[in-house]
Amino acid sequence: MSDESHHQGRPIRPEERAILLALLDAPTEVVNEQLRTCLVDDMADGGMGSIRFVPSPGESTVFGEVVAEAEYLDTDGVVVSIVVNVDKRGNLFELDFWKVDFSPLCQYPTPDRLVLKPLQKRANQVGEQKGPRSD
Repeated sequence: MSDESHHQGRPIRPEERAILLALLDAPTEVVNEQLRTCLVDDMADGGMGSIRFVPSPGESTVFGEVVAEAEYLDTDGVVVSIVVNVDKRGNLFELDFWKVDFSPLCQYPTPDRLVLKPLQKRANQVGEQKGPRSD
């Protein structure tokens, strides 16, 4: 059985776009264009709020890397981890929510409730850049 109907997607919601823009420090023009024209699918995550970006017709995507991470406290007091994943070409791949107790979200977060987390890769790069300098 084909899964084609699942890949038609829906437009990204304003609150999803707001979270992505808050997490992506300086979105590239490619990402900004993708956010203007993208379709997404809700992921089967038990109501946690994750979405996957629908590739253009004829394209396939493969996970590349995590480019942003944050946490927030849902209204029931449970921590929610949020990551932005891109594919191997640097296109948006997923906005992935994971509530640590696996329960559905009570309330979708707003950007002001996010606590941005440094990525290990970025932390190493910052350390490498500052390390050799003595001024």
